[in-house]
Amino acid sequence: MRGWKRMDEDRAESTVPSCVSLKSDRSKDRVINFRSSEKIERGEHILSNWDQAAPPGESSCSQSGSRSGDAEMKPKQRGDLQEVIEGHKMSLKRRCEHVTEGTHEAGSGTLLNKIYTELYITEGQSEEVDTQHEVRQLERTSKKNIQDTPIKCQDIFKVLSEQQRHIRVVLTNGVAGVGKTFSVQKFSLDWAEGLENQDISLVLPLSCRELNLIRDEQHSLLSLLHVFHPTLQKIRAEDLTVWKLLFIFDGLDESRFSLGFNKHQVISDVTQVSSVGVLLVNLIQGNLLPSALIWITSRPAAAHQIPPSCVDRITEVRGFTDSQKEEYFRRRFSDEDLSKRIISHIKASRSLHIMCLIPVFCWITAIVLEDMMTRDQRGELPKTLTDLYSHFLRVQMKRKKQKYGGKQRPEELTEADKELLLKLVSAGV
Repeated sequence: MRGWKRMDEDRAESTVPSCVSLKSDRSKDRVINFRSSEKIERGEHILSNWDQAAPPGESSCSQSGSRSGDAEMKPKQRGDLQEVIEGHKMSLKRRCEHVTEGTHEAGSGTLLNKIYTELYITEGQSEEVDTQHEVRQLERTSKKNIQDTPIKCQDIFKVLSEQQRHIRVVLTNGVAGVGKTFSVQKFSLDWAEGLENQDISLVLPLSCRELNLIRDEQHSLLSLLHVFHPTLQKIRAEDLTVWKLLFIFDGLDESRFSLGFNKHQVISDVTQVSSVGVLLVNLIQGNLLPSALIWITSRPAAAHQIPPSCVDRITEVRGFTDSQKEEYFRRRFSDEDLSKRIISHIKASRSLHIMCLIPVFCWITAIVLEDMMTRDQRGELPKTLTDLYSHFLRVQMKRKKQKYGGKQRPEELTEADKELLLKLVSAGV
């Protein structure tokens, strides 16, 4: 849909499974491409959020840093900065407002807000390592949801109790396909549209998958932003110390950087050049831009790379509750009768109903059942995971033939196709 179209799902030309997050958290999710250059357009309304933002406190890993005052800016300078922010919002909106899946070309998919379903997110994370079958694991997770207090994605940087202090670094965990990247995409889109978190001057999503492409290069933090967010070419080093920034590092589990928190070069200047990994460590620790907010998403197995002392809040994306599962299918299909039939079939199958806790699995289920229910289907609808996956592969093979052409009709299977399916079924995939 690291919500769930081929955001993966297929995790994020970038960033971002509620349509849910197919970003596999890296099963392979839909990746948001934050590197394509786009023409900056001037918006009608300009927001000067940094005027209201008070300097946040320091985290356990941050060091003291200086901030320049807005009062020192000349009127023309302030106007230029406002224009840069508005241009960035417009660019981010274009990149996040669509979800691409199937044979759709990038940018031509479904509107995210049309299909996005709220995810169940909790503060803290599960400690135990579960070796049971995936259906049993998810069943236990769904039962635990009853006792947890949820936190909305848009509120992850907000202080929720008197015991909490300023939240600077947030680490969000979640299994593959559970919706981490879609959460990033939705958060970014809501900010770009002026709906949420308007106290933040700039939201800056950076996909770890895309950062890998420049892991052998040397950059300053300023040049790094210029590379991945071309609309920010006009910003200067001093601007970054005035604004309230949010850096989002999506998909830590896909990172190929060595994050040496115990021994590394200390950097406090946004123009100082170093490796990307060193820049990330200094940002997280607070040596570099100590007032900047940091949001990191990761599968649980890779989350240990970030020292607990550097994290102010840990959240876990649990997926969908039972009511959210039904909402997902209702939002995905405009045909009310079709959505009711699909929901009814899923409820009748214990394993399918439990697995639909994971947004990317909801997407797979929707693809298969829609295909089978809207054509002349004589066979029985799938009730087991193996049957569902087998049908899904057939649907994807058909789509591939439709997209790339060929003399063979899309619905016809080649001998190689049949051999592959039989091997997968016999292996119990």
